[in-house]
Amino acid sequence: MMTALSAAQLAVPYLIAGVLFIMSLGGLSTQESARRGNLYGIIGMFIAIVATFLHADVDINTLLIGSVAVGGVIGAVMAARVVMTGMPQLVAILHSFVGLAAVLVGISTYITLFAEGDFDTVHGIEVWLGVAIGAITFTGSVIAWAKLRGSMSGTPLLLPGRHFLNLAMLLATIGLAVPFLGAEASADGLIYLYIMTGVTCLMGVHLVMAIGGADMPVVVSLLNSYSGWAAAASGFLLSNNALIITGALVGSSGAILSYIMCEAMNRSIWNVVFGGFGTDSGGAPAPAAEGAQGEVTEIDTSSCANELLAAKRVIIVPGYGMAVARAQHMVNDLTRILRDQDIEVRYAIHPVAGRLPGHMNVLLAEAGVPYDIVLEMEEINDDFPKTDVVLVIGANDIVNPGAQTDTSSPIYGMPVLEAWKSGMVVIFKRGMGAGYAGVANPLFFHENSRMLFGNAGDTIAQLVSNLREG
Repeated sequence: MMTALSAAQLAVPYLIAGVLFIMSLGGLSTQESARRGNLYGIIGMFIAIVATFLHADVDINTLLIGSVAVGGVIGAVMAARVVMTGMPQLVAILHSFVGLAAVLVGISTYITLFAEGDFDTVHGIEVWLGVAIGAITFTGSVIAWAKLRGSMSGTPLLLPGRHFLNLAMLLATIGLAVPFLGAEASADGLIYLYIMTGVTCLMGVHLVMAIGGADMPVVVSLLNSYSGWAAAASGFLLSNNALIITGALVGSSGAILSYIMCEAMNRSIWNVVFGGFGTDSGGAPAPAAEGAQGEVTEIDTSSCANELLAAKRVIIVPGYGMAVARAQHMVNDLTRILRDQDIEVRYAIHPVAGRLPGHMNVLLAEAGVPYDIVLEMEEINDDFPKTDVVLVIGANDIVNPGAQTDTSSPIYGMPVLEAWKSGMVVIFKRGMGAGYAGVANPLFFHENSRMLFGNAGDTIAQLVSNLREG
């Protein structure tokens, strides 16, 4: 029979778990230590779960064990089946589960506290904040999931007076707290709590519906932060230090990451959340930006192979198109062939490439690309003028020169990879459609640009074949 632990005794395993979570975040800061960081997080969570089971107030019954077992199996199956292109939407839907859990914990805690006569103003504020943050996280994450998987258009929903609508919902959320805290009966308080939950659910929907495709990586990061604060709020309600520590770490790290990504885009978080920037990526050509008119020059894989073999320095710029085509392994084969010919090959990673923070880094690590040749934008941007050939594989907005020159462009001011400054740019693309931001790319028409149309996986496979023959 297991020995029950008191709240004081639980502090030790929870502290150990917290230290492991911090070590996990530290490990995730670099590609070389990412696997170790994940392992620290797994061990920390295992310790926290086991310790919670041993808490004296936890009734270990068939329902609890069955719930944990079913949840574990579902999580394992989802993790085993997901492909890297589906990772952003998986992360988004998992965030929604955290938000929903916070809502249910808050409502349940309120009912329990009121029934036991322990409800006071402090507990009421904790419940109110936990449910509000959880509801916004839940519905916002569901909308983000639908947008990322293509079930919903990426075009921002810009309702007239949307900012006033957001303000009205925020004021309603604050205003409803007054009668909630002053309710003399549980049923009366629940009415206000349910109304507030509905309002904040609607707020989560409206906030994310107004955000366009170009900002989805930041949105995923922000929702990650929201889910952390929702978990922390649940920890306060349940007096669970492990939840408080974990939630605070996730919430603060997500907020910091969102800030870093916004800095990389030369925008503020407020501008992302309320700006409605970005349009659909449906593949239709966007309205031509100034300077984007002209004729494109195509190239075939054989000619591209000759240009690569004649080069001394090559930079590869991966984007979401590479992820969709699952071409990262072929790209790594391409890299090995060129490096065997004593050609310098490096990768340039933009902070918002893909649909998820670090999306490209994970893909390349999965394919076995050496970590030391994968460089961030600020590390490699000055090297493009010294580069013979740049391969842009499935990227668009992050190499758009209009971000520096076209003041009318919605991405004006966003730092981009200056691929056009190289000797030649070869752009792997299905067609002439706009990127996720919905704006035209003048790079396609540059004198030193060459278009290689087709599925990235197929064209790179043919290019690798040409290189091996040549």
